[in-house]
Amino acid sequence: MQNGNLKQGTHYAAYDSGTPLEWMDHTLEIQGLGEIRGKQFLKDILQFTGCEISVNSLPSGASMPVYHQHQENEEIYIFIQGQGQMQIDEEIIDVKEGSVIRIAPNGVRTWRNNGNQPLLYIIVQMRENSLRQYSIGDGIVLDKAVTWPN
Repeated sequence: MQNGNLKQGTHYAAYDSGTPLEWMDHTLEIQGLGEIRGKQFLKDILQFTGCEISVNSLPSGASMPVYHQHQENEEIYIFIQGQGQMQIDEEIIDVKEGSVIRIAPNGVRTWRNNGNQPLLYIIVQMRENSLRQYSIGDGIVLDKAVTWPN
């Protein structure tokens, strides 16, 4: 799926990344690792200014081929299908649909799919300690009735 599924307005950008089962069709080139299937970064497509998000599909029996850590960014892994394991600082954590894991920048990480279906997950990456407002605290309720066209 390419950027042709992008719609932009004055205050938004909307993109269809496909159904989670279509995420395996995404490919990207990563220096030193070659072509990676099943991963798509969304920052450039949607013009994010505060984070990076990727949608990911890892086939049964596959794994991240390297350990890595970050310089400034923490990562949140949100698992939406399948089962696997994450290795963080040599500790093994079982993950499945509904698991959410935060890893600090210096955490050494890798993961694998040890289940029998694709491991589908979303990764949100943002600068550690950068969040100033969140949840309801950042919202402003407008004095405007909600209406929908028929």
